[in-house]
Amino acid sequence: MKHFREEEWVDFVNRKVTEGKRTAMAQHLETGCRQCKQTAELWMRVQSAAKAESGYQPSAEDVRRAKAMFTAAGLHRPARASRRLVELLFDSFLQPAAAGERSASSSARQMLYRADSYQIDLHIESVPEKNRLAVTGQLFDVTHPQLAVRDFPVTIKSRLGKMVRMQTNQFGEFRGEIEDSGDLELSFPGRDEAPVVISLRNALGKVPGRKQ
Repeated sequence: MKHFREEEWVDFVNRKVTEGKRTAMAQHLETGCRQCKQTAELWMRVQSAAKAESGYQPSAEDVRRAKAMFTAAGLHRPARASRRLVELLFDSFLQPAAAGERSASSSARQMLYRADSYQIDLHIESVPEKNRLAVTGQLFDVTHPQLAVRDFPVTIKSRLGKMVRMQTNQFGEFRGEIEDSGDLELSFPGRDEAPVVISLRNALGKVPGRKQ
């Protein structure tokens, strides 16, 4: 006995087959083929469910509740793009130290990063009397080098949960102090509002492989 394929039964239920084939398939069902009958009945139930779903209209109260739940959960906001790729171009801690400095730990660090079209020049130094770190930086947009990245929000977070929010000045510069907890994280909005996040682990600590 020749059985019809599942996709053929889908077309049969949706009346997408020729009249001659439809007659042949109906006659096949009349022979008592259990396998094809089950397949045809399955897709008939699917079609009935789809018709019922298309005609369903939730009540205004249900719609209002659903909107309130999405708003409270923050699901109404469009998802941001994933974090941008950040490239380290220069790190003074990775450069060979001068002979007279090899026995002393550094209290300052200079770094240069590239993310999106931005270049970020960072300088971190300790403020020992306050047990804090001073973070100074400047943002450049390499696609528009003649224009300063001004009035741009920059955030620094520490491992202890402390946070400092800054804004670039007319030269794209920013500066802030934060409690020294070792690890820091610097972030600012990139293209399409996707965040640029720079992880500054062991901001002024020892780097493995570097001579102190």
